[in-house]
Amino acid sequence: MKQQKLKVAACGLAAVVTFAGMNITANAAGGISEVLPSAGVTLTLADNTTTLQAIKDSAPTGDGAVENTTDTKKIEQTQTIEELKAETEAAVEEMTPEQAEEESFKSLVIAQVTNYVNVRSTPSEEGEIVGKLYDKSVGTFLSEKDGWYEINSGSVTGYVKAEFCVTGEAAVDLAKEVGTRIATVTTTTLYVRQEPTTESSVIGMVPIEDDLIVTEELDGWVKVNIEEGDGYVSTDYVTLTTEFVKAESKAEEEARLAKEEAERKAARKAAAAAEAARKAESTAQKTETQTPTETVTVSGGSETGTAVANYALQFVGNPYVYGGSSLTNGTDCSGFVMSVYANYGVSLPHSSSALRSSGSGVEGGLSAAQPGDIICYSGHVGLYIGNGQIVHASTSKTGIIVSNADYRQVLAVRRIF
Repeated sequence: MKQQKLKVAACGLAAVVTFAGMNITANAAGGISEVLPSAGVTLTLADNTTTLQAIKDSAPTGDGAVENTTDTKKIEQTQTIEELKAETEAAVEEMTPEQAEEESFKSLVIAQVTNYVNVRSTPSEEGEIVGKLYDKSVGTFLSEKDGWYEINSGSVTGYVKAEFCVTGEAAVDLAKEVGTRIATVTTTTLYVRQEPTTESSVIGMVPIEDDLIVTEELDGWVKVNIEEGDGYVSTDYVTLTTEFVKAESKAEEEARLAKEEAERKAARKAAAAAEAARKAESTAQKTETQTPTETVTVSGGSETGTAVANYALQFVGNPYVYGGSSLTNGTDCSGFVMSVYANYGVSLPHSSSALRSSGSGVEGGLSAAQPGDIICYSGHVGLYIGNGQIVHASTSKTGIIVSNADYRQVLAVRRIF
């Protein structure tokens, strides 16, 4: 199953402000809308318009009831619509991005199951299955009916059994656990510093559009994890998002599997052609490489994947160069993966974040990895060679080396062949 992602940006989040006794919530993007169901007024106040008849029809009796006085457009025991809007907007503006994001989490529906919960077309077990919401995957709450939540997740809209999910206040803390906080680089080259100050020494550099895992947020700085270790980057040069796994529809699953199979066939064909061309060349020609300092055995996986891993190992000991792609004179991590696969006729992007979407996802992650698979980390990638190890262009100090694949948190495992 391809892990589709839902990204929530801190600076552009729809904050939710609840008004006591009315079940009305305010959206930071403008307007007022109902988010979670409860007894009380259920209406939408968008921009500068409202339907008083709708207010009348849905209003409770007793304290807080709405009087149908269309001639005066008044709402008893509360403010006018304009005053309510102004107060809502003021409350939203006073929120920090962190507070706004936390409020937005209340409108999420998060699956808590062993494997997945079916998303159905109607709130019934007889409803057609339109998708799957996997464990810890996230959707947006739309409504509740007879013990079912109506959700939207990716392109999937349907109903899931409420007993297998959490929402509202219960979703806030869980969202922080299941979501991955990401800093996406927005400048050509971003310096990662040892301390959260521009006076601190630079421990590494990260190219534009790379995704980094955020481990701590400070005033104007975030702590991130890169190959050289933990460091700090200014929030002026990154976009912060919280990434969630979302549902996949039946149609999307079928299309994805067909696309991945077609890409695998094309990659295998290109690899076979490249191998035939190499064999046709003079066997006397030698690859300019440096002999590995230790013997590494590649095992398991497909024949082509094993060939990729063995080819990559020839370059152990060669230098790391930021932005480079030469296997002999110097390359960075994504340039290394790109250039190794180019030898087999496969074109891949020179970007660690883009490589997270190349090929097909490997079910089971690292435990199911095979030689030739791309192992993706925060701002870094390597090639799996079997036996729990990877070969990768690590840092300017180490060059191209072999490491244990679990030496850092693995974000994704991608298979080309």
